[in-house]
Parts: sequence; C-alpha cells; structure tokens
Amino acid sequence: MKQNTLSAEGFESTYALLVRSEEKERSMFEGAAYLVFILSAVFSIWHVAQQPVALPKGDVIHTTSIAQSTDTHQRA
Repeated sequence: MKQNTLSAEGFESTYALLVRSEEKERSMFEGAAYLVFILSAVFSIWHVAQQPVALPKGDVIHTTSIAQSTDTHQRA
C-alpha cells in the first residue's frame, strides 16, 4: 500500500486556499453592501424614534371593570 505524504511546503489548509483565492472585487462589493444595510437599519431606527407619540389627555380617565362586562344573572 502506497501512502502519499506531502511536505510542509506542499500542504495547504483549506483556509489558506480560500484566502489566497479570494476575489478582491467581490469583497469590496460585500463591504459596500454591508455598509448600506447597516446605514439603512440605523436610519430606520432614527426615523421611528423621531415620530411623536400621542398620549391620552390627563383630564379624561377611562376605567373598565370586570363587573361591568359580565352578566350577573343567577338561577336557583
């Protein structure tokens, strides 16, 4: 049985092959796409935070009770 052994110079890890074969234009495009995505999320959060919140007036109080909403008829 013959075993192929590679020297340290002949062996490259998968990560080393991926790093070496990385496309530079693609990484720049991905960086720009990530930047646009992050900026759109920040803008959306800022836009929602700037909208006014309508609170009820202080002189009008609405109360509800369970007794008001249930039928109190009892049968013997």
